[in-house]
Amino acid sequence: MAISDKKIAFLLTSGVEQVELTSPRASLDEAGATTSIVSPSEGTLQAMEGDWDHAKTFDVDVPVTEASVDDFDALVLPGGTLNADALRLNEDAVELVKAFFAADKPVAAICHAPWILAEAGVAKGRKLTSFVSTKTDLINAGADWTDEEVVIDGNLITSRNPGDLDAFNKAIAEKLS
Repeated sequence: MAISDKKIAFLLTSGVEQVELTSPRASLDEAGATTSIVSPSEGTLQAMEGDWDHAKTFDVDVPVTEASVDDFDALVLPGGTLNADALRLNEDAVELVKAFFAADKPVAAICHAPWILAEAGVAKGRKLTSFVSTKTDLINAGADWTDEEVVIDGNLITSRNPGDLDAFNKAIAEKLS
């Protein structure tokens, strides 16, 4: 299967760090993949630049309650403090993350997004990275946290922040090809 045959779910809600959505999505779209925004929110989502400044809005393609791991080849979890905090409290979002791990499909998470991995109980025993402020939470969830640009542990890809997007995007594309 070429990357052009792949369907990628981007799980997010309002408060997503815009560039952590747009950069990986553009990279995958340009490679021919089909990307969809999956969300517990309805209608449109408010993206952010950092935690305070409103950026663009994005339409939800698939409500998380209707999303199935069987419909996608991989899951991308963009960060943003508000987005990541809201998603880890949403039972349907957490269940979708668990389903991707149970199906052994690629999951890529950047910045604050790995918080949901702790909530889903899938961080334990995994080597990963994230934004430094989530380090203690992930270690307490049993993860082997490290401060690296990109960390690949089986089908899990993680990165620290927007400065790592080139390496993050490359790792996702390589995993899917």
